[in-house]
Amino acid sequence: MAPVRQNEAVSTTFPRTSKKTLGYNLKQVEEFLESTRQAYDDKDARTRLSAADIRHTAFAMAKGGYSPEHVDAALERLEDAFAARERDTAARAHGEQAWLDQARSTAQVLINRLGRPAGHRFDRTSFLSTGYNRADVDRFSAKLVKYFQDGHPVTVDDVRTIVFRPQRRGYREAQVDLVLDGVVDVMLAVR
Repeated sequence: MAPVRQNEAVSTTFPRTSKKTLGYNLKQVEEFLESTRQAYDDKDARTRLSAADIRHTAFAMAKGGYSPEHVDAALERLEDAFAARERDTAARAHGEQAWLDQARSTAQVLINRLGRPAGHRFDRTSFLSTGYNRADVDRFSAKLVKYFQDGHPVTVDDVRTIVFRPQRRGYREAQVDLVLDGVVDVMLAVR
């Protein structure tokens, strides 16, 4: 183990990768965590940070950085905490039923999109571009429709971690990702 130099900051927030392995940039992660602490503790809500903001956070990669697996798990817990707070705030302001009605309305929009015929749920990329494999997305879309309509078991983590193979003329990734974000929002809203 190398000695710690006097000017070198030591952080034990998350495990670090080896000096030769890429991990998340230490400074970026620390700064983001500090901003989430401030936003969560801000009783006057001057600091705006939402569950969706946390979901869309990305960090640069650096050798010897924080373990992506550990940081991602912490970000998921933070997203859950912010989503619960957003739900509670909205329910207090507009009533629990209004919150659930909004979630139900959003779920119906998602069902309408996800329930389209296989191969036609999303726009496709050009012949020269790759997108998400249509069969993979269609299969997962059918599973999500069953979740919304029949209570088929699907977890937030299932949606967060789904990986689709690449395919020429596949579905446009941005469209699929946007719908999956909506699914996560609805799932967190009704927890």
